[in-house]
Amino acid sequence: MMSRQVLSEITGTVWKVEVQREAVVKVGDIILVIESMKMEIPVESPHAGLCRVLVIEGQAVQERELLATIE
Repeated sequence: MMSRQVLSEITGTVWKVEVQREAVVKVGDIILVIESMKMEIPVESPHAGLCRVLVIEGQAVQERELLATIE
């Protein structure tokens, strides 16, 4: 099965990871929240499947950085 990537749309800090490191998600589930310029931006799952989160809370991320994969 093909793995799909979930990329950051902004530069910021991972404020909160909302799912376990490996969890089954549905389309629209919030995977994590990124804080940028005092705003909290939720990152939703674009696909259903097994989500593997690749970042941790407090980690700085750049725009287009890989946050998670979904199989």
